[in-house]
Amino acid sequence: MTVNMGKVDRGVRVLVAVVLVALAFAVPALLAGWLHWLLLVVAAVLLVTSLLGNCPAYSVLGIRTCRTRV
Repeated sequence: MTVNMGKVDRGVRVLVAVVLVALAFAVPALLAGWLHWLLLVVAAVLLVTSLLGNCPAYSVLGIRTCRTRV
């Protein structure tokens, strides 16, 4: 698996994931049910892709946000 995400892209994904998790738990009355779980799943996907440095959607679309190939 090749790295296709740069440091800034990975950092933004982690930040967005943290915000989504906080939102999912901070406002349970408004986000009850399936929307709560959807936010958690999206946050998990963002965290996993940022930790791996590889985004499958980027691979399909031919996008690379990193400068070097690993």
